Amino acid sequence: MRLLHAFLRSAAYERRFLAKNQWDLAMVLWIPLATILLVWWIFSQTQIRELPIGVVDQDNSPVANTLVRYLDASPELQVHRLYHSPAEVEAAILQRDVYAVVVIPEDFARHISSSTPAPVTLQVNAQYGTHSGIIQTSVQAVVATLSAGVEIQRLVKQGTAPSQAMINQSPISIQRTSLFNTINNYQQFLASTVIPALLHILAMVIGATTIGRELRDKQLGRWSHFIDTGTPDMSTTPSNGDNPSLTTAPNIQNHSSAVPAKKRLNQHSSSSLSILFAGLLGKYFWPILAYSIWPAVALWLAAPQQGAALGSILMTYLSLVLLMILSFWLGAVFTLTSFSLRMGLSATGFISVPSYAFAGVTYPYIAITDSAKYWADALPLTHYLKLHIAQLQMQAPTMVSMPIVYGLLLATIIAMLFMTLLLKRALAHPERWGAR
Repeated sequence: MRLLHAFLRSAAYERRFLAKNQWDLAMVLWIPLATILLVWWIFSQTQIRELPIGVVDQDNSPVANTLVRYLDASPELQVHRLYHSPAEVEAAILQRDVYAVVVIPEDFARHISSSTPAPVTLQVNAQYGTHSGIIQTSVQAVVATLSAGVEIQRLVKQGTAPSQAMINQSPISIQRTSLFNTINNYQQFLASTVIPALLHILAMVIGATTIGRELRDKQLGRWSHFIDTGTPDMSTTPSNGDNPSLTTAPNIQNHSSAVPAKKRLNQHSSSSLSILFAGLLGKYFWPILAYSIWPAVALWLAAPQQGAALGSILMTYLSLVLLMILSFWLGAVFTLTSFSLRMGLSATGFISVPSYAFAGVTYPYIAITDSAKYWADALPLTHYLKLHIAQLQMQAPTMVSMPIVYGLLLATIIAMLFMTLLLKRALAHPERWGAR
C-alpha cells in the first residue's frame, strides 16, 4: 500500500506540474502528434516521380527527338527544357533546376543507321544519391528500350522474323522479382521508420528533463519527501526555480534554518529504493501513457499499407512501447549520472539524434566499419528497426524477432533499476543539486 501511495503522489505531483507548464505538456502531447502527422504528410507522395532533367540535343534528328520523347514519357523523369550551351547546363545544375543532363551527340542518327556505336552521355549530379540512382536507372532503361527497337527494326529489314529478331537482340534476359516493397513506396520505406526514430529522440529528452528539472531547481529532496510522506519537505528552502506544482508554508525559510544540515541530508536520502522505484514510475506515468498512444497512431498509419498480420503488428507495438520506456530511463540515467540537466540533454542528443544513420535503413549495416557496427549494436533503435522492418515490411514469422523483444524488455528493466540506484545516490549529495 505504501508503494501505491508513493506512485499516486508522484503521478499527482507530475500532473500538476504539466498542467502549469505548457511547453513540458507539449513535449508529451502535441509535439509527438504533430511530428507523426508531419512526417506522414511529407511522404504522402509515396513514389519519386518526374525528376527534372535537361537535354542537350546536338543532332536534332527524328531518332534524337524520339529519345527525348521517351525520356519525358518515363514516369520517373521529366524533361525540364532543352539546353544549347555548357554554360546553361552548369547554371541549371548548380541552381538545382535539373539533377542531370542527357547529351545527344552530333551524327547520332547517322551512327545508328550505319550500325556504329552511338553513345549518349548522361551527366548526373551524384551529390544527391537517391535522385541520381533513380535517374541513372531510368535513363538506362529508356536508352536500352530505344536501342532494342532500333536493332529489331534493322533485323526485320534484313528478313528476320520479328519474334526471332527480339530473341537475337537480347538472348539473355533478367526476370526481376521484388520480394518486399514491390512498388518502391517511400512512405513505407522511410516514413514508417523515421517516425519511431523521432519519437525515440523526444522520449529521451523527456526522460532527461523530467528528473533533471528537480535537480536543477534543487527540488529533488522535496519531491522524495513528498512521495514518501505525503507532505512537502519543509526542511528544504525553495529556490527561485521552485516547482509550481507544490506549495510551501510561508515560514519555510525560518523552519529550514532551524533544522541542522546533517538532519536534512538524512531526510533527503531516507527513502527506500522501493519507494523511489514506485515514485519514478509515478513521475513518468503520464509520459509513458502518452507515448503508448503515439506508437499506436504511427502503426495505425503504417500497417494498412503493409498488410502485416495481427501478431506482427502487436509485437511491433509492444517493442515500440518498450523502446519509448527505455528511452525515458536512458535520458534520466544520463542526467542523474552527471547531476546536470544540460549534460543529460547533451548526452541524449549525442546518442539519439544520429542513431537512425547507424540503424541500417538508409545505409547498409553490412557495409559500415566494424567499430561502427559495435556502436550500432549498442543503440536500442537499431534493434527495434530491425524488428520493425522484419515484421511489418517483410512479414517474417514472429519467432524470428522474439529475441529483440526479450532484449528490449531486459534492457528496460536494467535501466530502471540502475536509474533508481542513481536517484538514491543523487539524494545523498544535495550539495551537487542546482547544476544547469
